[in-house]
Amino acid sequence: MHKIWFEWTYGPEYDGLIGEDVERLTAASGTGDAYQNIEAAEAVIAGGLPYDESMMRRAPDLLVIARTGIGFDKVDLEQATRHGIAVVNTPDGPTMSTAEMALTLLMGVAKNLPAIREDMRRNLIDDVPRPPYRAIELAGTQLGLVGLGRIGSHVARVALAMGMKVQAHDPFLSSEHMQELGVTRVDSLETLLATSDVVSLHLPLNENTRHIMNAERFSQMKDDAIFINVSRGGHVDEAALLAALDCGRLFGVGLDVCDPEPPMPDNPLLIHERVILTPHIAGSTPRAGYKMLNMAMAQVRQVFAGERPPYLLNPDVWPKVVQRLEACQP
Repeated sequence: MHKIWFEWTYGPEYDGLIGEDVERLTAASGTGDAYQNIEAAEAVIAGGLPYDESMMRRAPDLLVIARTGIGFDKVDLEQATRHGIAVVNTPDGPTMSTAEMALTLLMGVAKNLPAIREDMRRNLIDDVPRPPYRAIELAGTQLGLVGLGRIGSHVARVALAMGMKVQAHDPFLSSEHMQELGVTRVDSLETLLATSDVVSLHLPLNENTRHIMNAERFSQMKDDAIFINVSRGGHVDEAALLAALDCGRLFGVGLDVCDPEPPMPDNPLLIHERVILTPHIAGSTPRAGYKMLNMAMAQVRQVFAGERPPYLLNPDVWPKVVQRLEACQP
């Protein structure tokens, strides 16, 4: 029976995915140790906790960390490789839900829903005159996608169906892929920002993309543009974002992520009238959760069987994993 440590507790509806041949390890609530009981784990089903060398040292039998989601910025791949631990993710699991959240935020901001709701409440309760309705018709506007992977591509398809024009900046994708989607390729981020009515981020967080949206980048955006981020909070310099809002450069902002998470109680974004901020829940639907756990467990079982998993993030580790597996054979 394999010992798998689960960052989250999964209910009985997931028993079929986890299987009866698994000993579930979890941390008890209220202990102050988020990694309690991880010492015996052969695999980890990871969520949002950081996985660094100190954690890896606690679990000497650990063979695989399976991230239920796309992002893996909280897993130290270098140390995992050094310790002979395979790291995998589940990129297809949250695609649809996250793309839908980006589009939901886009439409909510474009129709100015936060301010309209507050104006209506004040008018009904306090008899305060309501200001003129201010909103954007999205059909015919230019959407600029920073990153055109699985999520960005689905956002592009829906936006095109809505009548928007779509362009993208992604140096890692071919022009052929963009042409198939009906998306215009833009070779520089500066050009995309300057020519887009809506800018939406869909890229991983790493040392090259941290604070990719800073004061300089926000100054390059069109006046009254909309900014959307459902990727990672670390992509955005929040002080620069607030400055762009306060000087009137941005029409509005839709965020499912911030930095840090959860946000500090005094974070001005929480109460800004032109901001919709949700608590990193884009992929938090039952269907997405089921798909992510299914993909994670399937890859964990592949590692246990000595089969290379399809979404291995540190491929250099695989020979070492095979050696560790062979050493465990009776």
